[in-house]
Amino acid sequence: MPTIYLNGEFMPLAEARVPVMDRGFLFGDGVYEVIPVYSRRPFRLDEHLGRLQRSLDGIRLANPLRGDAWTALIAQIIAANEGEDQQIYLQVTRGADGKRNHAFPKEIQPTVFVMSEPLLPPPAAQRAQGIAAISAADNRWHRCDIKATSLLANCLLRQRAIDAGCAETLLLRDGFLTEGAASNIFVVKNDVILAPPKNHLMLPGVTYDVILELAARHGLPHQARDVLEEEVRTADELWLTSSTKEVLPIVRLDDKPVGGGRPGPLYAQMLAWYQDYKRAVMRSHVDA
Repeated sequence: MPTIYLNGEFMPLAEARVPVMDRGFLFGDGVYEVIPVYSRRPFRLDEHLGRLQRSLDGIRLANPLRGDAWTALIAQIIAANEGEDQQIYLQVTRGADGKRNHAFPKEIQPTVFVMSEPLLPPPAAQRAQGIAAISAADNRWHRCDIKATSLLANCLLRQRAIDAGCAETLLLRDGFLTEGAASNIFVVKNDVILAPPKNHLMLPGVTYDVILELAARHGLPHQARDVLEEEVRTADELWLTSSTKEVLPIVRLDDKPVGGGRPGPLYAQMLAWYQDYKRAVMRSHVDA
């Protein structure tokens, strides 16, 4: 049974409990992070903890732990659980008050929860054959840069893809691409990688950064800018990226083929670069 951390204690997952008056339960008043672990070492931990801090700042919640305390805690959770490759989920809510009130309560302790789950690579068939996606209007709030636990809109959007037999929903707002329901999205057009810019309408992904760094390192033209819906629908290639899915090709969008309807040549190149990077940096943990 997995070992988790909750408010200063390590315990089996089945024994973990939080009060019903916790604001994370009542209001979704909290933030979270997901950190991939390769060969028992967290990947880009500083970047993940930096994003956690920005999310906490965004909801006006003081960080309950210092950076070195987070590092030590995550190391303990990794050591306490099986598997060389794991994904660490950590969540901080504003805590439990004695009454339900929208206004922030004073002098309550945040709830801190950390757990580990297995990190499994995407199925080989998804890399070789690609995945299908649908599109939908991005009807979420305007602070998508905060990695908030209140994910109902994302869940509904993702479920639309599942109901359609697809893997993801691409989100469009006012004629522009923002991201996926649970991923970042890249567009390839005329041998140029296009990425929506980091702003309040998308979550700045750590894997998003890796993809752009690899493109720069290998001289592949790329632009971080507003991406038109028309560019999405006429793309030569579409990619999905996330910490757990790495990079996957989208070969059908709204039941129409993307490009030639199969993974494209730039995807094959980026996948090879990513796997090389994974072996050289994520596994051996040399400098990027």
